[in-house]
Amino acid sequence: MTIRKIAFWTPRVLGILYALFLSIFALDVFSEGYNVAETVLALGMHLIPTAVVAVVLLVAWKSERIGGLLFMLVGAAFWVFFGGRNDWIGSLIISGPLILIGALFLIWGYMEGRSGG
Repeated sequence: MTIRKIAFWTPRVLGILYALFLSIFALDVFSEGYNVAETVLALGMHLIPTAVVAVVLLVAWKSERIGGLLFMLVGAAFWVFFGGRNDWIGSLIISGPLILIGALFLIWGYMEGRSGG
């Protein structure tokens, strides 16, 4: 595998793996003792961050620069919304990979000279 292929696929694979990682956190709704309707609602709410990452990944797949910036913005938003002030280690584990993935998309976008579309 060439460096070019690795540089192309690394942020995409990391984005998919990260979305799967986030999805794992939604599984806790099944241990809460909810009825079926409450479980579906709770599962949907828990999967919103995964959906956000998936949408940004789709954008980044086509437009690396825009997607890279969006990944970084989502990483910053996750830091703010998920407790960056109190639990910085936990927030870094959640936000850090998004910022890294965004940086990798930006690097690839600039390497290829794509302006975003």
